[in-house]
Amino acid sequence: MNNNDPILLFDGICNLCNSLVIFIIKRDPKSKFKFAALQSSGGQTLLKKFGLPSNDLNSIVYIKGKKYFLKSTAVLYILKDLGGFWKLSFVFIIVPKFIRNIFYNLIAKSRYRIFGKRDTCMVPDPQIFQRFIS
Repeated sequence: MNNNDPILLFDGICNLCNSLVIFIIKRDPKSKFKFAALQSSGGQTLLKKFGLPSNDLNSIVYIKGKKYFLKSTAVLYILKDLGGFWKLSFVFIIVPKFIRNIFYNLIAKSRYRIFGKRDTCMVPDPQIFQRFIS
């Protein structure tokens, strides 16, 4: 894995979060995005490296080099880096973070109830396994 590869840390038991990972994989033919469940040892190591709480599963974390982004900012940077039509959504970065995160937090707090959750973290199939940090 290249140190400049963008990494998405996500809640491994959240169906919405797992859907986001699958969405990205399908739109990332060059396999530049890497992934780790927040609950995994790799995810926990990265959280500690950036001084982030290891028990907060209500935010995705997007790591690019030595920087990280949380919540709605992470989502916007992910879509921007996906390129194509998706990068147009980056225009919403002009909306103040506290307003964007109101909506993010509403979804994050009810995501299990609305989208469901798994009993265990997602196990990637062999074709994409190398993109996951364990």
